[in-house]
Amino acid sequence: MQSTDTAIDLDQVKSAVTSTLEQWKARLLDVSHSIHDNPELAFVEREAAETLAKAAEEAGFAVTRSAYGMETSFEAVRGTGDFTVVICAEYDALPEVGHACGHNIIATAALGAAVALGEVADELNLRVVLLGTPAEEHGGGKVLLLESGAWEQATISLMVHGAAGDQDISCTLAKTQAVDRFAVTYTGKVAHAAAAPDKAINAADAAVVAQVAIGLLRQQLSGTVRMNAFVEHGGEVTNIIAGHTVLGAEVRAFDLETLEDAKRRMLNCFAAGALATGCTWEAVGTEPRYEDLIQDPLLAQSWDANLEAMGRTVSHAAKGGGGSTDMGNISHAVPSIHPMIAVLGAKGVPHTAQFAADAGSEAGDQAALDGAQALAWTVIDAAGNPETRAELLQRQAEREPGATQVPAKF
Repeated sequence: MQSTDTAIDLDQVKSAVTSTLEQWKARLLDVSHSIHDNPELAFVEREAAETLAKAAEEAGFAVTRSAYGMETSFEAVRGTGDFTVVICAEYDALPEVGHACGHNIIATAALGAAVALGEVADELNLRVVLLGTPAEEHGGGKVLLLESGAWEQATISLMVHGAAGDQDISCTLAKTQAVDRFAVTYTGKVAHAAAAPDKAINAADAAVVAQVAIGLLRQQLSGTVRMNAFVEHGGEVTNIIAGHTVLGAEVRAFDLETLEDAKRRMLNCFAAGALATGCTWEAVGTEPRYEDLIQDPLLAQSWDANLEAMGRTVSHAAKGGGGSTDMGNISHAVPSIHPMIAVLGAKGVPHTAQFAADAGSEAGDQAALDGAQALAWTVIDAAGNPETRAELLQRQAEREPGATQVPAKF
């Protein structure tokens, strides 16, 4: 094993990583295309998880399937160093539009970075962990894995997400929103809509009142707060006044204090629906809360510099924001980054059929390969620079045992 006191030629190590990625190029793209062409929803990503696990085993990683009690998670480990990097692979898709968020790019970049770093793990005194993290779109897979201890040994954690555009946005400027998702149920009283409407308590009306109130509330909120609600169940037939309705709801903000205030005001809108109609109501969390994303400055600056060294254009003016990720929760527990990498020339925006097509295109392939290289180079900078390494290891040493096992909040 390489001593951490011995000077390491980081350029040489980066060159070795690049060579490994070139050797693995065809295999990596096979993985990306396989995941892209077989989209699977949250918590049932069996083919994607197995495809990645097998590839990791081919690269000499010890793989644990169904890691941390989650069926479609896996943990692949190579190296025994004291500096543990956890690289996150997402691979869930969206209903109807498949990989319209480009998770095949995320998974492939993570796999490539892990494979390449595994080849230099001894030289850098690394422990490389490729962690399969299901259910990012809905379900909070990382939040549940965090609670189960998946990051307890992590020094740093990172991943990369694809985006539309003609240039990359600086990682230091890329932000995401915290999001809280819940369901609201109204209970009223059914009655015949023509013969006895006066005997009913209309739960569908309660939903309408709440939605109107939310629409009016939006003008009083910060422009960065987002609210949405839709009727999951609104009645049965036209001649029965609905006695039961259910709305799915979410609220987003760039910090938790603003989120809490916005949710309180949104819940008042739902209370108004109950008050106006005479229904009873309850709100119940449906998914773990996603926290806002904290980009670690050391890692973010290194990421930007590495993209530019690779010949990509990085904008240090445009601000990336919007959307939410369960990587936010990880960033509150360990030093992390979640940068965006442009699928150059992509015309579709995320969560559209067009972006799903872009994610499977040659431009999507290149984003995955470039993302893998930039992730690996960023880890090399962190683990190979003595001062950076010492600071990150010190931060890890200062954590109390169990500090990363944050309970999921619903």
